[in-house]
Amino acid sequence: MPLGPVMLDIEGTSLSDEDRELLRHPNVGGVILFSRNYEDRAQIAALVEEIHALREPHLLVAVDQEGGRVQRFREGFTRLPPMGRLGERFDDDPHATEAEARTVGWLLAAELLSVGVDLSFAPVLDLRRDISAVIGDRGFHNDPEVVARLGSAVMRGMAQAGMAAIGKHFPGHGSVAPDSHHECPVDPRDCEDILQLDGIPFERLAHQGLPGIMPAHVTYPAVDDVPAGFSSIWLNDILRGRFGFGGAVFSDDLAMAGAGTVGGSVERARRALAAGCDMVLVCNDRGQAAEVVESLPVEDRPVSVARLMRLHGHAAAGIDRELEFTSAWSEARATVDAIGQAAGG
Repeated sequence: MPLGPVMLDIEGTSLSDEDRELLRHPNVGGVILFSRNYEDRAQIAALVEEIHALREPHLLVAVDQEGGRVQRFREGFTRLPPMGRLGERFDDDPHATEAEARTVGWLLAAELLSVGVDLSFAPVLDLRRDISAVIGDRGFHNDPEVVARLGSAVMRGMAQAGMAAIGKHFPGHGSVAPDSHHECPVDPRDCEDILQLDGIPFERLAHQGLPGIMPAHVTYPAVDDVPAGFSSIWLNDILRGRFGFGGAVFSDDLAMAGAGTVGGSVERARRALAAGCDMVLVCNDRGQAAEVVESLPVEDRPVSVARLMRLHGHAAAGIDRELEFTSAWSEARATVDAIGQAAGG
């Protein structure tokens, strides 16, 4: 059964009968995990294994494991610094910090792959402009060229471990103050103003083979009257056409307030997929998720499926449940701990 176009969540630390039935639906293609799904490494490995066993090819299992404020699995995992910490260090020693960023990417991915998780929605490529509180130190830097360099290093580190990077939030969430989880942000700038600033990291990484992108629930009315994740102009004309992006596009969570200008949950899913998303996320509302899964037509989507299939985790040699006993892990952990300690973290 090919991967479907919907990624959803589950409530607990193990699968219920209702979960199993829903996850076997042909319109489901993935599961996103949250802190509530995590107890310890053994438990999460068993949960991921059970999810993978439901289907062939197996469902994608994802998590937001950026570091800093956004790290869903903590106890038993390395405490990752916010990516803004790397940007601060870059100003003093660019080359050393790029190497550190690659190590952070490798460790982030390796620890998740060791328990079977396929991908993390990282890195954040939004600018750290001190305008958006929801981005803040999740962003590397206010200079788009620095963001591109550090984002590329993290992407390469993740790839070395065997995980695809997913850059977010295209074409940039860092230049608007409202939080799209709770409001509907609007960025009134012209298209070229956006692309020549916020868009630069996305364009650079697209040219380097970035495997996935998540668009922002931000409306840019000078370009289109709907948020970027529902806009064929942004996703097809600009991202795929102008930037040459060939990877997978994931919507941000359709239950967020930022998607609220585009009808109900089913309408949001239909319009996001029609605009160019390969997979849509519906989180923290089982009723909406089930409605979307049941309402969408079951269709052949060979191009989208091919893009998504490339995102299955393929752990490099030595990355398994014994990862923490390897010298590679110990050295990477020491590097990442030093980054945190240098900033008083």
